[in-house]
Amino acid sequence: MFSTGKPVTKESLVRGTRSLIHRGPDSQTQWVAAHGRIGLGHSRLSIIDLTTGDQPLSNEDGRIHAVVNGELYQHDRIMKELEAKGHRFRTQSDSEILIHLYEEYGTQCLNQLRGEFAFVLWDEANGQLFAGRDRFGIKPLFYAEQDGTLYLASEAKALFAMGVTAAWDEESVFQTHASNLLNTSRTLYKNVSAVPPGHYLIASRGQRQILNYWDFDYPRAPIDEFNESEMIERFRDKLEEAVKIRLRADVPVGCYLSGGLDSCSVLGIAATYSTQPIQAFTLTFEQAEYDEGEIARAMAAHAGAHFHPIAVGPSDLAENFAGAVWHCETFFHNPHGIAKYLLSRFVHNSDYKVVLTGEGSDEIFGGYVHFRRDLLMYQRPGETPESIQEQLDELKRTNLVSHGMLITDAKAPDLASVRRALGYVPSFFEVQAVTAQKMLGLLKPEFLRKFEGRDPFRAFLNTVDNRQLQGRDPVNQSLYLWSKTSLPNYILTVLGDRMEMAHSIEGRVPFLDHELVELVAQLPVHLKIRGLTEKYILREAARPFLTDTVYRRQKHPFLAPPAAGKQDGPLFELIQETLRGPMLAAVGFYDQKKVIEWLDDLPSMSPQVRATLDPLLMSLTSACFLQQQFGL
Repeated sequence: MFSTGKPVTKESLVRGTRSLIHRGPDSQTQWVAAHGRIGLGHSRLSIIDLTTGDQPLSNEDGRIHAVVNGELYQHDRIMKELEAKGHRFRTQSDSEILIHLYEEYGTQCLNQLRGEFAFVLWDEANGQLFAGRDRFGIKPLFYAEQDGTLYLASEAKALFAMGVTAAWDEESVFQTHASNLLNTSRTLYKNVSAVPPGHYLIASRGQRQILNYWDFDYPRAPIDEFNESEMIERFRDKLEEAVKIRLRADVPVGCYLSGGLDSCSVLGIAATYSTQPIQAFTLTFEQAEYDEGEIARAMAAHAGAHFHPIAVGPSDLAENFAGAVWHCETFFHNPHGIAKYLLSRFVHNSDYKVVLTGEGSDEIFGGYVHFRRDLLMYQRPGETPESIQEQLDELKRTNLVSHGMLITDAKAPDLASVRRALGYVPSFFEVQAVTAQKMLGLLKPEFLRKFEGRDPFRAFLNTVDNRQLQGRDPVNQSLYLWSKTSLPNYILTVLGDRMEMAHSIEGRVPFLDHELVELVAQLPVHLKIRGLTEKYILREAARPFLTDTVYRRQKHPFLAPPAAGKQDGPLFELIQETLRGPMLAAVGFYDQKKVIEWLDDLPSMSPQVRATLDPLLMSLTSACFLQQQFGL
C-alpha cells in the first residue's frame, strides 16, 4: 500500500496477506515505514533458504525494502558478483538479489532477472515505488488506486480485503463476451488493473507510469541461412539448461505429466539431471478421448519416474467448481481448470511444493491447431487450393476434441477491421467470434446498448504494439497476439499459477525461460510447424528423452470432458441449478429468460454440438460464482 494521504495501517496489510495464505502458508509478515506512506506485506512459500528468507527484505541501510513472489534463477552466481562489488547479503534467498541489483542498476535490474516473478520495491531515498512482473505473466500482479492510496497484490481478492471496492467492470465483461480478447492490463473488476507481462510500474507522489522492458521481437524477414541439425542441437542445449536451473530448490521438485510432447519433454530432461527419481503427477478422466493416463504411465516408466495417477470424475468437478473459481478470479471455458485445481491439491497432500510444468510450449512453437490452420491459409505459397483444403480437412478430422474451443466448423462473422489491420484474420479470432455471437445473444439488451457500435476485435488490436506486428509472418503475428491475451489471461491463470498456488504449489515453466523464448522467436516458422506436424524442433530436440508414442503423437490439448457431455452428470446438474436460479438473476448483464430457453434446447442437440457450447456454459456459471463470492 502506497498512500499520498492518510497513513497506511498494518491492519489493512494483515487482511491482505491473510487473504493470500494459500499462496504462502509458511509465514506472514508486514512492514510499515515510520512515515506511514508505504507498507509491504508478504505470505511466504519457503522453497529457497527455508530458515532466513522471510520477507519483506531490506538492503544494508534499510532504505530499500521489497517483497517478491516467484523464483529468480542462477541467484548464487549473481550473489557472488554483487558481493565482489561490496554488497552484503543477510539471507541466502534468491529474492534478495533483487534489492542489490536495483542498487546497482535501478529499474534496468529487470534485464538481469531470469525466472517467474512479481515484486514490489520501495526506494526511500527517491520516494519511488517500483513494481515489476516477469516477461510472460507467469506470476500475477494487480493494482488499484482508491482514495489516494495505491494498492498492489498478487490477487484481486487481496485488494478487496484491503479495502478496494469489489465491482464488475462492465466494459471488460462486454469485451470478454464479445471477443474473448482482453488485453493484459484489464481485469473483470472495476478500477482493478494488471501490470502487463514484460512491464513495470513506477509510482511516486502524484505520478504513476507503466513502462515496457521486454517483448518477443519476432524477425521481420525470414531466416534463410542456418544449419538445421546445429539449430536443433543449440535449442536442445538451451532447453536442458532451462530445465536444469528449475530443478534447484531446498525442497523436492516434481513434474506435472500429461501424454503430450511438452510435459513429457520436461520430465525426460528433468529425470536425466535429477539425482533422485522424479515424482510424476497425471490427471486421468473417465472418457477415453480426454484421458492420457496410459501414455503418461509409459513415459514415466521410460524416464524412471514414480507415476501418480489422479482420477477426476464429474462429481469431483462439481464439488470443486466454486473453490476453483474463487482462486482463479476469472471465467472458465472448460472444466480443465477445476481438474488442475484438484491435481495441485493432490500434490500438496503428497508434501510437494514445487512442480515443473509444460505450459508455454504451444505459445512459442505454434502447437495449437489454429496456428497450423494459419500456416496453411496464409503462409504456404505455391500450394494448390485443393492441396490446402485437403490438409485443412485433415486438421479437422484429427483434432476433434479441439472443436468449439480451438477450431470451428461454423462460418465466422466477417472481421473486416482485423483483415484491414493485419492483412489476414487469425484463426483463433474466428473461433472467438463464433463463440461470441452465441454469448451476445444471452446478454440483456439494455447492457448491450451501452456498447452499441463497438468493434471488440479492433478495440483489442488498438491496445497491441503495432511495431511488433508490422512485417512479420502471419503465424508469428498470431503467436504474438495469443501471447497478449490468452497466454497470461487464461493459460497461465486457469491452467497455471492460480490453480497451483491455490494449494501452495509453485509451478515452474521451463518453456517460458526468456533466453529459450528469444532463441525460438528467431527461428523460421517451418522449424516450428513442419507441414501438419506442430512443434517440429522440440519434437526432434527432445526425441532422445521420449517414448516413440509421444514423439509421433499429434498435439492433444489438455481439456477435461465437457460439462454438457453427460446431461445426467453432477457437473451439468450444478450448471442447470445455477443458471436457472437466483445466482444468475443476481448477475446484472445476462438475460435469464434467454438462458433458460437455451438450456431447454440443449437436450435436442447432439453431444458434439453441446461440446462446442461448453465455453458458454462454463463462463455463465463462473460469473455466477464470482458474483456471489466477491459480492460484486
